[in-house]
Amino acid sequence: MKTNRIALLLLAIFVFSGVAVYFKSCQTTSSQESVPQEEVSLNPAPDFNADSAYSFVEKQVSFGPRVPNTKAHKECVTWLVTKLKQLGCEVSTQDFVATTFDGKKLNATNIIGSINPTATKRILLTAHWDARSVADKDSVDKNKAIDAANDGGSGVGVLLELARSIQQAKTKPNVGVDIIFFDVEDVGEPEDFKGEHGQNSWCLGSQYWASHKHKENYTAYYGINLDMVGAKGAVFPHEGTSMQYAPMIVRNVWDIASRLGYSNLFIDADGGGLVDDHVPVNDVAKIQMIDIIELRPNDPKTFGAYHHTHQDNMSVIDKNTLKAVGQTVLTVLYQE
Repeated sequence: MKTNRIALLLLAIFVFSGVAVYFKSCQTTSSQESVPQEEVSLNPAPDFNADSAYSFVEKQVSFGPRVPNTKAHKECVTWLVTKLKQLGCEVSTQDFVATTFDGKKLNATNIIGSINPTATKRILLTAHWDARSVADKDSVDKNKAIDAANDGGSGVGVLLELARSIQQAKTKPNVGVDIIFFDVEDVGEPEDFKGEHGQNSWCLGSQYWASHKHKENYTAYYGINLDMVGAKGAVFPHEGTSMQYAPMIVRNVWDIASRLGYSNLFIDADGGGLVDDHVPVNDVAKIQMIDIIELRPNDPKTFGAYHHTHQDNMSVIDKNTLKAVGQTVLTVLYQE
């Protein structure tokens, strides 16, 4: 996953830098003529339980690597469907056959859980639930599947806890929420692949959903994708492709994170542009979606040393990171 799109990022930085200069100039002029207004307080949101989110990640890992065409994959999909129903969601699935870059056929399943399904205004929240079938960045057992605790498991764990928080809250958000767990996101070419790397070999589940939505004419006000959102020391700069598609949504989410006290994780800086599940949602489904994803701008290992290795296990998961991401997204919903 996660192919850098530097050209798009540079274009986005150029455009938004120009806008920022113009806006700052206008703001300087107007500030002399008006009194600054007091910041509007945030609507209260339920407390996001990081211990519960952690247990949801741990449960996924307990099945073994969630690789399509395996027993662990089948058992986990059954658990996810059951859990979403227990959390009050209207649940549906999409079964399809995905073809990988090397021609393999995989039996895949997208899982959709809807909260307040009759609401007209809807927010789309997504994460991928499959595990990488190879540890292509590792020095040992490169051809064995990984636990994928963070790269997959963490986003699912956060969204399950978000659904649980809403179910138990006295006050519900004023919008409908659709949670989608995309399958076969992480089946792209290995790191040492000798052929041409293509962005369409990743994110096969979201590509399928974008072309075959679970409801005819489905749309959402906007979407947020969560990927690798639970590691120790993680930071989340503005992902470049999100800034291209939906800069105002990025700004709003990062502003709320800052006001909640999480500016040390949701850093006010631009990161690289990536191919992730938000791309087909934007390009094909025509729904503005941003990506909250770990990017380490000053680290040669952009996604952390654990990425696509056997180190991506429960030892990298940090409840403080889960809390910051979960509380931010939950609070975003309650501002609608």
